[in-house]
Parts: sequence; C-alpha cells; structure tokens
Amino acid sequence: MSVSKSGLLAGLRLPPASALPGVGLVQRWRDTLVECLPRRVRRWLALRNPRLVVRPHGDDAELLLQIGAEREPVGGLDLRTGGTITAALARPPKQGWRETWLELPADRVLLRRTTLPSQVKDTLHQVVRFELDRLTPFAARDVYFDARTLGSLARGTKLDVQVAVVRRDAAADWLDRLREARSPAARLAWVGAWAGANLLPREERPKPQRLRSLVTPLLWLLVLGLVAAVLLTPLWQKQRALEALDAELRRVRSAAIEVEEVREALERARLGSVEVLNRKREQPRMTDLLRELTDLLPDGTWVQTLNFREGDVDARGESDQATALIGLLEQGPGIDAVRFRSPVMQVASTGQERFHISFDYSRPESP
Repeated sequence: MSVSKSGLLAGLRLPPASALPGVGLVQRWRDTLVECLPRRVRRWLALRNPRLVVRPHGDDAELLLQIGAEREPVGGLDLRTGGTITAALARPPKQGWRETWLELPADRVLLRRTTLPSQVKDTLHQVVRFELDRLTPFAARDVYFDARTLGSLARGTKLDVQVAVVRRDAAADWLDRLREARSPAARLAWVGAWAGANLLPREERPKPQRLRSLVTPLLWLLVLGLVAAVLLTPLWQKQRALEALDAELRRVRSAAIEVEEVREALERARLGSVEVLNRKREQPRMTDLLRELTDLLPDGTWVQTLNFREGDVDARGESDQATALIGLLEQGPGIDAVRFRSPVMQVASTGQERFHISFDYSRPESP
C-alpha cells in the first residue's frame, strides 16, 4: 500500500492555536505584559499587528485602523462599488493588517438576558441556539448571535446569561462585500460590544494560517519564558549560594564537633594521667615500709613472705617474741589495725614462734 506525499500532507491537520493547552493563558499574560510597557513601545508593537475596523452607516462605511486600544480613520468603503480594501484606504498601513472586523451600529443589535442551568456552561452557545425562538422573535437560521455569562444565581445552580442577536440581512451585504474585497470579516460586533464579542459563527470566519497562528503564541511563550528566566535566575543563584553555605556550615560544624570530641578525649586522658600520678604519689613506697619494719621488728625476727597490695600488708615469719610484735608494729608511723591472721604456733625444731600478721599501711605524713 503506497501513500503519496501530497496525500499524507493533506491528511496532516494542525489544531487551531486557540485549541492548544495554555494558549489562552499565554494570550492573557501577553496582554498584561504589554499593558505594563511604555506607551511608545505599546504603539510600536501594535503597529506591527493592527486590525481594520469597518463601521457601516447605510451603504457607506468608515474604515478605521485599530492600533492597540486606539483607532485612526484611514478611508471609506462604498457598498455599491467594487474593488479591494487596499484601494479604498487613503493611508494603507505599510505592513497590512492582521484581520478585519465589521462593527454594526448599536441599534441593529438586540440584547436579552435570561437564566439557564449551570450545567450548560460548557455548551452555552448550543443551548442558546435552541432557545433563540423563545428569547427573540427570530429563528436561529435568520440571525447571528453571541452569548456570555454575567455570573451565577441561586447559589450557583443558575447562570445569568446575556444574549446579543442581529438579523442576518443587516450584515450579510457587508460580509459579502468584504469577501469580494479579499478581506473577509473575522469578527462581527457592534458599537459598545463586550470584550471578545463575536456574532459571526465559527464556520463563517476566515480560516487562519495555521503555522502563523501557532508561531505568535509560541513566540510570546518564549518571551515570557525568557522574562521568567531573567526574574528567577537571581533567586536560583541565591538558592544555590545558600545551599553551598549551608553545606559549608554543616562541614564546619561537623569538624567543630570532632575537635570538641578530641579535646574532651584529651582532657579525659589528662585527668586520668593526673589521677594515676596522684594515686601513685599517695601510695606508700615499699622502701619506706621495709625501712619501718627493719626498725620496728626486734632481733631474732625474720620475715619469710611479705605481701603489699593497696595499703594492705600481709607478713609471715618467725620470731622469738611473736606476741609482742603487735605492740611494736603499732608504734610505727603509718601502720594501723595490726592483727594476727592466725594463731601463733610454736616451732619445735627451733623453739621460735611462727606468726601471720596483717596491718594497714599508709604513706606517713611528712614532719
């Protein structure tokens, strides 16, 4: 199965720009942005995209060039003669105009207000088309109409709707004349119409060039994106700088905590070493103990085993006068709580007494 390139391109249809998501929002942003610009800049932008307004009075019409919110008369048009719109302009714009609007006198338009259920909000125009014969003395096929909602009623269950109606024959001749002039009307409104009012049905409006209709919103979207980038970039940079400072602060805080832990460990080690030195300084010396025992124990006494642990002394040996050892040892400085650990026993082979004595020994105070 083969498909020609022309057939493929013909089947490829781009959606209208107004149907694209976000285009309406972009247009509102664009209008708001343009309103913030200086008047000269607004006029310069409007001159690049003006509209031609045809305001009929009987068989004659005044041609107005709408530049932004301002209108300038640029010529006149006769319903009874032919020719293009450009030929009827006294001062044709250099870059042409974007579209043509037909603006009828206000007395040609019939305005009516009615209430409809809120469920028809999304299909308002279709419902109004069916209600035209009830709201007006005309049938839907004989008129052009448009409708808008003015608000909600009955706690949101009803819509306050305004309908604008004009007979087709009041505008048909001028619509045909504009088509012959190679500038068909894209909008049919009236003097004093609400913003965005268009009595012309969609099927009778000129089809916009799809690529051109897409380019303008996309360009405005690009401009808004660049403006947003310019506004948000400093905030993003400050946020990045804040995150960097926060990371640096966390690093410094972590280092400070480590330093504090090391300092505390060193302090504990110092205190431990000082405690060891203090305890060592407070502990009595074995040499002092041996000297004291040598001076206190009488001749004929010798010590076989001597144990010293944390101030507790345990001595075993033999002596000629073991029972007198307690009184002798109690006279020594730093010696307290002298006591026999076991009864004194007589050694038959030597005639001496075997003793087992314990006492508390502390470092004697310096005189």
